[in-house]
Amino acid sequence: MFYDKLENMEAEKREKALFKDLRGLMDFAKGKAPALRAQLKGIEVKALKDRAALASVPVLRKPELMALQQAKGPFGGLVTAKPGQMARLLMSPGPIAEPEGIYMDWWGAARALFAAGFTKGDVVLNTFSYHFTPGGFIMDSGAQALGCGVIPAGPGNTEQQLQAINLYSPSGYCGTPDFLKILLDKLTEVGGPSPLIKALVSGAAFPPSLQAEIKARGVAAFQAYATADLGVIAYESAAREGLIVNEGLIVEIVRPGSHDPVLEGEVGEVVVTRLNEDYPLLRFGTGDLSKVLPGASPCGRTNQRLAGWMGRADQRTKVKGMFVDPAQINAVARAHPELGRLRLVVTRANEQDVMTLKAEAQEAQTGLAEAVEATLAAQLKLKGAVELVKPGSLPNDGKVIADERM
Repeated sequence: MFYDKLENMEAEKREKALFKDLRGLMDFAKGKAPALRAQLKGIEVKALKDRAALASVPVLRKPELMALQQAKGPFGGLVTAKPGQMARLLMSPGPIAEPEGIYMDWWGAARALFAAGFTKGDVVLNTFSYHFTPGGFIMDSGAQALGCGVIPAGPGNTEQQLQAINLYSPSGYCGTPDFLKILLDKLTEVGGPSPLIKALVSGAAFPPSLQAEIKARGVAAFQAYATADLGVIAYESAAREGLIVNEGLIVEIVRPGSHDPVLEGEVGEVVVTRLNEDYPLLRFGTGDLSKVLPGASPCGRTNQRLAGWMGRADQRTKVKGMFVDPAQINAVARAHPELGRLRLVVTRANEQDVMTLKAEAQEAQTGLAEAVEATLAAQLKLKGAVELVKPGSLPNDGKVIADERM
């Protein structure tokens, strides 16, 4: 059972539709959003027909977004409407200004809630914050789009939460998985059955041990991957095999610190293009690591699947008093295309920081290590050793810089 016919659309048909919509949206938005127009400088909108063409657009990351907003507030020239034309004007830590448009389910949460078993008439306890941040409104708008009644509880205040549960008997929960456990523990303490039987959780780790405990307590909990900038990016279905990318999004995996997509199956940074007329983010870097899983979900939904959250892509590290950035390691990779994966390992020896760049190479060419070492020093302004290793010997975990200092 699907939320709508988009979910089991033929994959190639979806891809063509997404890029047709992207071109139309960019034609509309570039005249209203100057920062978006600058991001597209030198790129023909009509040429954006596939992912290869999209990769020519530079990735916009959170530090750049913050700089744009500071220079031209509140939204940095990336929105197509004035603040007074938005439904809500929110903030996330940074601070970063986050708009919410007027139309129903603006954040795309209804599809994730439906996949988690939420239906019209359910009462939902929403424990995500409603205070300035988008979290509460992301889930609230999706639940209302489904026809659910929402208790806008927000986080904390456990005693009041229990009172609301006793008063309204919610069948559904939205919030972090650890707070769900706290509520279930409290309900057990006071005695009596819990009305909660379904949950959509996000915002914190949900390890297998906690999944098993929540399930044993009679709650079917599903995961959603969401951010304050983009809303719901991907969600879990009954198949329990990865997170399915939401409709209306183009998701890429790029090498951390770069603008370049990784090879299929490689771990990298999640980069999202959102087809939203109010706030059409183009190649926005989330800073999160994941990878695309092969094939479609056994549940019948045909969109891409992500492996879930696999860490942070921002691996910027201070070495000998100077910051080393993944972008600098990618510059080394571009200078030496004969290399495979690279990983800068930072350790301590004799009370000093030590850098070793491990680089996959097909064969030990004479002078290659020395050449890479010179490029590394030129990029980082710091000296480091180079160790050539066999192809495939470095882990596929998206790490470009590994800080192993204790």
